[in-house]
Amino acid sequence: MRLDKFLKVSRLIKRRTVAKDVSDQGRVWINGRDAKPSSAVKVGDELKIQFGQKSVTVRVEQLSESTRKEDAANMYTLLKEEMHPKTDFWQTKETEA
Repeated sequence: MRLDKFLKVSRLIKRRTVAKDVSDQGRVWINGRDAKPSSAVKVGDELKIQFGQKSVTVRVEQLSESTRKEDAANMYTLLKEEMHPKTDFWQTKETEA
């Protein structure tokens, strides 16, 4: 199954176009490697998704072409959820100089 479709069907991301955009921006990894929207997702794969200041790591448990909202969470297991501190653009520029 394509990555963008899995993210949408599992409801990790609400719309497939948003899932595609997030993948295109390099904010999704499959088993530690950058993933494109068309990347294949298999049962057992670990996905890491960066949502702004939050990142989520999940393991794919099942694949389905469509699923009910109540059953969507059964498609993955949450492994890790991290909050990253907000960085100030100007502060990072000063440390680079």
